[in-house]
Amino acid sequence: MHPDYKLLIFDWDGTLANSIGRIVESMHVASDRTGFARCDDFAVKGIIGLGLPEAIRSLYPEIGDDELVVFRQHYADHYIALEAEPSPLFDGVVNTLEVLRAEGYHLAVATGKARRGLDRVLKSHGWDDYFDITRAADETASKPHPLMLEQILAHCEMRPEQALMVGDSSFDLQMARNAGMGSVAVSYGAQSIEALRAFEPRLAIDHFPELHAWLSRRTD
Repeated sequence: MHPDYKLLIFDWDGTLANSIGRIVESMHVASDRTGFARCDDFAVKGIIGLGLPEAIRSLYPEIGDDELVVFRQHYADHYIALEAEPSPLFDGVVNTLEVLRAEGYHLAVATGKARRGLDRVLKSHGWDDYFDITRAADETASKPHPLMLEQILAHCEMRPEQALMVGDSSFDLQMARNAGMGSVAVSYGAQSIEALRAFEPRLAIDHFPELHAWLSRRTD
């Protein structure tokens, strides 16, 4: 185990699960069905990581409260239909998490998904009780507010400097910074590694197993 870190906190979409394409498609379908102009793929990828209401309002600031309810439902209906076959985990995720757990790391999830959606995907992978704690956007504050990380730290009885947030979006890394926590950026998710480097992550990785390789290199 790395001498400095005991708790590893992971974003879900775009970090553990290869679901970005489905999120973009579902947002486009919801905009079509509610009569809003489609945002381009780049814009949609730019809001992945936020809670769904915050994401929709970011893309469509003019949307009314009633329209938001309908938009969310169309998004959810399409996304859940796509998830009849769950989004695959990225290569190396399962084996790497198993090794990290065996080495004694505490593992957690902090996601922009809603609790119902997170529970659904955890169950589909047989991970109902896999993580020490999981936090979803609709039961706490949306990223980049640090509340969900603070709740995870409290549950695990850890200090911010003992934890790392691993994510693929600026909201993940900004949330970590807001919580006084280090971060790891992944290059294969929603946002470019160039954009993520602005948040000064401790590490940037192109493949998930690189996280364990880095943690295994002990410091003096």
